[in-house]
Amino acid sequence: MKPKSRFSLVASFRFAGAGLWDVVRTQRNFRIHLGVTVTVIAMGLWLGVSRQEWASLFLSIGRVLVAEIFNTGAEVLVDLASPTYHPLAKRVKDLAAGAVLLSAMVAVVVGLLLLGPPLLQRLGLAG
Repeated sequence: MKPKSRFSLVASFRFAGAGLWDVVRTQRNFRIHLGVTVTVIAMGLWLGVSRQEWASLFLSIGRVLVAEIFNTGAEVLVDLASPTYHPLAKRVKDLAAGAVLLSAMVAVVVGLLLLGPPLLQRLGLAG
């Protein structure tokens, strides 16, 4: 027999929602990523990208947003464990931030590959 969970499924979703709201409310970079997301979605709609292209765009967007949430979690945990400066604490924070940066750079490349050619064509700049 499985042990009974302390929290209901509804409560688990509530906790997850609280985490999402926390990152939106407190993290400027997450809000910047959301703004870029809205812009990319608007461009995709305007350019009429395919279902496969939407899938690639959303996977890239999701990866950046998830990386930013993990980065925030790492920063909070490091601040809790090491309230004073420590070189290893700095290293953890830098590594988590680097993951966000790398993810964002890959997402930019995906966005340029998928949205660049139809945008240039729509603007009459493609041959």
